[in-house]
Amino acid sequence: MNSPDYIHAPAHEHLRALAAREISSRELLDLHLGRIAASSLNAVITLDEERARAHAHAADERRARNQPGGVLDGLPMTVKDSFETQGIRTTCGTSELADHIPHQDAIAIARLKNAGAIIMGKTNLPAYCQDLHTDNSLFGPTLNPHDPKRTVGGSSGGPAAAVAAHLTPADLGSDLAGSLRLPAHYCGVYGLRPTLGLVPARGHIPRPPGWITSSDMVTPGPLARHPRDLDLLLDALTTPSPAENSPWLVKLPTARRAVGQLRVAVWAEDTSCPIDRDTADALATVEQTLASTGTNVRRTTGPVGFTDSLHLFEQLLHATTTAATNDEAGAAELAAARDLHEDETSPRATFLRHRTQTHRSWLRANEERLRLRETWHRFFADAEHDVLITPAAPTAAIPAGTRSLTVDGVERSFFDQTGWANLTSHVGLPSLVLPVARNEEGLPIGVQLVGPTYSDRILLALAEDLASLLGGTAGGI
Repeated sequence: MNSPDYIHAPAHEHLRALAAREISSRELLDLHLGRIAASSLNAVITLDEERARAHAHAADERRARNQPGGVLDGLPMTVKDSFETQGIRTTCGTSELADHIPHQDAIAIARLKNAGAIIMGKTNLPAYCQDLHTDNSLFGPTLNPHDPKRTVGGSSGGPAAAVAAHLTPADLGSDLAGSLRLPAHYCGVYGLRPTLGLVPARGHIPRPPGWITSSDMVTPGPLARHPRDLDLLLDALTTPSPAENSPWLVKLPTARRAVGQLRVAVWAEDTSCPIDRDTADALATVEQTLASTGTNVRRTTGPVGFTDSLHLFEQLLHATTTAATNDEAGAAELAAARDLHEDETSPRATFLRHRTQTHRSWLRANEERLRLRETWHRFFADAEHDVLITPAAPTAAIPAGTRSLTVDGVERSFFDQTGWANLTSHVGLPSLVLPVARNEEGLPIGVQLVGPTYSDRILLALAEDLASLLGGTAGGI
C-alpha cells in the first residue's frame, strides 16, 4: 500500500496497518501533516506537531516492544477547538480566548488519549459554537471540500471538512442543536451523536474554561469516513481514563438482527420542515434498498408532533445557554422581556421569554421533556421499531454565508436546516448521520438514523450495512 492509499483509507485500516507494522505512527502522522499543510480549506487551525511526533514515537516504541495499547494506539487525529486540550491553544473561535492554553484536558480528550490517540491539531468552528456556518474573526471561514462556495455547516464544520478532505482519519465534534450532524451531512461523512450521558462534556466551551458543568443537551461525538471508525472511537470515548477513578464500565448492546430482519420506520416528510426533491429521492432510495433485503420497512408520521417538539427544544435550548451570562446582560434581558406585549410572538420575543423564564417554567418544561422521552421509548418498544430513518436536513449544503434557506424554490427559516436533527437533541437519543447519495451538483446528501437509548452500536451496524448495499463504504471526497 503506497502513501496516497494510506491517506484515503479509513481509520480502522490505519490501525490495522499500524498493528501489522506496515507503517509507523510517525510516518502516518507526517502524511497527514503534509496533507494539512497543502490544504486551502482552513479546516485545521492549530497544530501541535512537536508533541504529536513525540507521542507517535512513543507509540512506535511500545509497538516495537510488543506492549499492549489502547484501541486507537498510534492513530493521529484532530479535535474541535471547543474542547480544552492541555498545553494546546483552545479558542472556541473567539478573540477573548485567543491565548487560552488549558492546564488540563476535557474528559473526552483524556479518554481519547488514554485509548492511544495522538492529537495533532484543532479544527475550526464558529465563535462559541453559535452558528450554522463555520466562520470566525480569528481564523476566517472553512471551505466545503465538495464546493468552496457552499457552507460546511456548524458548529462542527472544521471537523467535518477535515475528515471529508482526508486531512485527518477522524475528529471529535460536539452536538447541541444538530451542530455535529449538519456538518456531517453537508460534507458527506459519518457523524454520531451518542446517547446523552455516555460521553461527558466537562471541558467543552462555550461554558467558561474551568467550569465543571456543561449544557444539559450538549454531547461530544465522533466524525469519520466509515461506521467502523465511529465504533472504535465510541469505544474509546465511553472508557473512563485513569484520572476519572470510575468503577463503571459501559457495555452497549450490539445488533440483535441481521439487516433483513430489522423493523425500520421511515419518517420521510413533515409540513413543519419540508425537504427538497433530491433529499426525498435519496430517502426513497434508502427505503427501497432496505426493502429489497427483506427488511420490514414502513412509513410513519412520527411518534411526536414536529412543531410541539421543536418549540420545547427551543425553550430548553435558550434556558441552558444562559448559565454563563453575566449579571449585567441578564438584567438587561429581563428588563427587555418585561417590556414585551403579552401577545407579541416575534422570534425576539420568544427568545427573550425563554432566556428569562422562571425556574418553575423550566421544571415544567423538563417534565414535558421526560414525557416526550417516554413517548419515544414507546415508539420503539411497543410499536416494535428497531430504527427510525429521517432526513438529515432539508437540502444539500447551502451557499456559504447566506442567512436563508430555500427548499425547492420556497423560502424557509434559516434554522430549518437543523429541524430534523433537533427532534432528538433534547431527549438524548442516539442519532447518526450517514452519506447515501449526491445531487446533480455533486453535493452529498445524508440521512439520519435514530434509535432508542443506548442503541448506538445498532445504528452503527445498520450504517455499515447500508454503506455496503448502496455501493460505498467511506465518506468524504
